[in-house]
Amino acid sequence: MAVLAYDGLCTFEFGIAVEIFGLPRPEFDFPWYSHSIVAVDEGPMRASGGMAISADAGLAELVNARTIVVPGWRNRLEAPPQALLTALRSAHERGARIISICSGVFVLAAAGLLDGKRATTHWRYTEELQARFPAIDVDADVLYVDNGQVITSAGSAAGIDACLHLVSRDYGTHVANTVARRLVMAPQRSGGQAQFIPAPVARTPRDGLAQVLEWARQNAGVALTVKQLAAKALMSERTFLRRFVEATGMTPKAWLLQARMSLARDLLESTQLNGEEISARCGFTSSESFRVAFRKAAGLPPTAYRERFGSSRQT
Repeated sequence: MAVLAYDGLCTFEFGIAVEIFGLPRPEFDFPWYSHSIVAVDEGPMRASGGMAISADAGLAELVNARTIVVPGWRNRLEAPPQALLTALRSAHERGARIISICSGVFVLAAAGLLDGKRATTHWRYTEELQARFPAIDVDADVLYVDNGQVITSAGSAAGIDACLHLVSRDYGTHVANTVARRLVMAPQRSGGQAQFIPAPVARTPRDGLAQVLEWARQNAGVALTVKQLAAKALMSERTFLRRFVEATGMTPKAWLLQARMSLARDLLESTQLNGEEISARCGFTSSESFRVAFRKAAGLPPTAYRERFGSSRQT
């Protein structure tokens, strides 16, 4: 796992990558990521906030990286160094994974690694990204986009979700949620969640809505209705719908499906329940509808997910 450092470094985005991939994880009994900082520029580099940073390795180290993180970029209007673009193209050609956080997408775009692909960045920059790189399918309404080998994320905090998503791909949802708890944050959000919520400070008290969301999460296997949720929140259905979307950026139906998929992942990883039992516990009317929904959400059928991330697997 190689995290790029450069003159003018975006410290928050850089910190996200180091925190998630570079910290020791004594809570796990399996090897964590092997981590290194790779310098884009020679000599001491400045970071935002007045700090200076140095790294032990230069771009040549990228030949050994299986995953590369581009934590923002110092100036989206500045052409990245040709040596960096060449190194990223070579890494991509040999199969390395590359993840960008926020404005780091402009580096991947300049390298031509996003042509013909869907990608995202901070909502303030999506129009500019589309105008400058018309071969990219820019999605302004998501937290991150996973193209398999290349992952792009929206604004800074969405980089946490994208990095946790990568942890989930490598180690499973349970491990990703354990990392999230150590970060003292909610479990990783799905990439399809809206990145820009018009009213992030909800007019209804946060604690009241949080209690309803927690109750719904605990009852994700029940066929909950908006009417039930609104009654629990002591609101009319119309008011509840509006305030729910304002607070979460999702409709109740989409949020409940995400909660059910999270429950399903946890059951597949930690229990030996069969598909029909998990389907019922997650509120699906049939095991077939569950399999279809799970495959769409996780990219794998339930049986394959269990084989990869189940508790019996030796990581």
